[in-house]
Amino acid sequence: MKKRTELGLRLVFFYSLLLNSGAAFMWPLVTMYIDDYLHKSLLVSGVSLLFISGFTIIGNYIGGYLFDHWSAYKAALIGITISTEAILALIFFHGWPTFAILMVVLGFGDGINLTLLNSYATNVKSKDTRTVFNILYVGLNIGVVIGTAMVGYLLKYGVAIVFMTAAVFYILLWLLTFVYFNIDFSDYDNSISKEEIKEEKEGIIKSNVRLIYPICIMVFTVYLSYTLWESVMSVHMVRMGIPFEAYSMLWTVNGLMIVFGQPILNYVSKRLKIHLNHQVFLGVFIFAISFYFLVYAKTFPVFLAIMIFLTFGEMLGLPDVPAWIDQLSTKSEKGKYQGMFNALMSAGRAISPLFAGLFVEGFGYNPLFIFVTVLMLVALLLVMIISRKTEK
Repeated sequence: MKKRTELGLRLVFFYSLLLNSGAAFMWPLVTMYIDDYLHKSLLVSGVSLLFISGFTIIGNYIGGYLFDHWSAYKAALIGITISTEAILALIFFHGWPTFAILMVVLGFGDGINLTLLNSYATNVKSKDTRTVFNILYVGLNIGVVIGTAMVGYLLKYGVAIVFMTAAVFYILLWLLTFVYFNIDFSDYDNSISKEEIKEEKEGIIKSNVRLIYPICIMVFTVYLSYTLWESVMSVHMVRMGIPFEAYSMLWTVNGLMIVFGQPILNYVSKRLKIHLNHQVFLGVFIFAISFYFLVYAKTFPVFLAIMIFLTFGEMLGLPDVPAWIDQLSTKSEKGKYQGMFNALMSAGRAISPLFAGLFVEGFGYNPLFIFVTVLMLVALLLVMIISRKTEK
């Protein structure tokens, strides 16, 4: 395809929307399908999820490496082709162990796609990076709402219908990538010499790299904690006599707040000229504290209030983390550090269900909520200390 000079904000948004819509069909299905349809144990489904997440992390790393050292366009086509072929194969082959194997392949492809999406986003010139990643986050959440809502409705018509519908999103994503993602980075490549790249790398090793790593550790603790809402909170709430439909409503509130509130919050923060790192600090602090309040939650209105509080912290802090990492990265290693961000996020999500299950069995729910609160606050404090030293 003919090379373009820039990737527009609208294309980045639609890529995020399509990718996350397609992926949201699959993730809620894994445990339930392996357990109820394939009649395997929860241990088997847990191990399967671990392998899927593990290969997603490998895909995150490879996607970042290929963006920095090879062709971003070819890497994007390879990633989306892997995902599309896996989802098409699932329409016809979804028995055991084929289902698990193809889901691992899908996870690997999506890992590449997610990192490349972030890496491409760092090169959008029409808007500042902060705005770009906020729009990406809105696209992600709209996609999750679309995917999770449709899978619940379509599953009663058969799992093949679910895979066919998800395949439509991936095919559209493949076409979008093929037509629009062949970007000419020659202006960027020619704008810095080899000597400048060397100096840039040496500079980041001495200063910013020591900040990127603790930020990624903080991201790991955040998503380790966030995934508790997807893994153990439904069981916790149902045992308290709160219906599952009410639990599902919490995610509807979360999604609607992000879709409608994120653009407003981004506008206000820009108008007030809030420093990006200060906004991340405040957002992660609010997000972390919300888990402590779960100790006192006994009724649905309290859980709803905590979800609203958590979502506000999420909107305030989480979308700006990849934008902050982009500011700290060298031009020649943007893919590497966006890959690191996605890998630590995927790792947190992968470990969380097993970690939560073992912790609840050994100590109970309230100690779990207190532990993750402290874990996130310690990671945040570490980032704040190193950030202050780096600024000096």
